[in-house]
Amino acid sequence: MSESIPIGADHAGFPLKERLKAELAALGFDPVDVGTHSTDSTDYPDYAHVVADKVARGEVKRAVLLCGTGLGMSYAANRHHGVRAAVAWSPEVAKLAREHNDANVLVLPARFVSEEQGLEILKTWLATPFEGGRHERRVAKIEVEKP
Repeated sequence: MSESIPIGADHAGFPLKERLKAELAALGFDPVDVGTHSTDSTDYPDYAHVVADKVARGEVKRAVLLCGTGLGMSYAANRHHGVRAAVAWSPEVAKLAREHNDANVLVLPARFVSEEQGLEILKTWLATPFEGGRHERRVAKIEVEKP
């Protein structure tokens, strides 16, 4: 059974989402498109919360989000317990986000990366394992206990 990877975007990320969705399928993953489904104006939190909730509940191991800068999606997704959403604008950043931070949600700044760059970032993020070791201690310190 192939790994399900939810993918969501607002209107700014829609065109690149469609291309990444096709690439996920071509790579043997099961992309789960949570929207949006056009370039009509939408609100990024509507998609970030759906995707991040799936990761937080343990329904999926990882997911992908896109918006204009990547910032809004990452802010909303990171509100969910256990989600480590990383904005990556290069393959190097995606690699380090996985290796050092165990990023489980990739966030792409669709207005600042080309389709080719987005594909390379996605492939790098998917292929890079968490390094563990000294990074496990640091990742464990990310979660804040509620008072």
